[in-house]
Amino acid sequence: MNTDELKAQVKKLNAQATQLKMDLHDLSEELPINWEKIPDVAARTFEAYKALTEARKQMAAAN
Repeated sequence: MNTDELKAQVKKLNAQATQLKMDLHDLSEELPINWEKIPDVAARTFEAYKALTEARKQMAAAN
């Protein structure tokens, strides 16, 4: 992957991770409503930030 593609991927992953972070935050504010969704949203948020961190490492290595 070239640098421009990595930058685009990081931007996309950052947007996804940020949205999931906000979803998790919103869910926490609504407690105890929808408490059952916490594990799913937390797992998706974790995976999104894991992918973002890896993409940032790849971009740093490419530079």
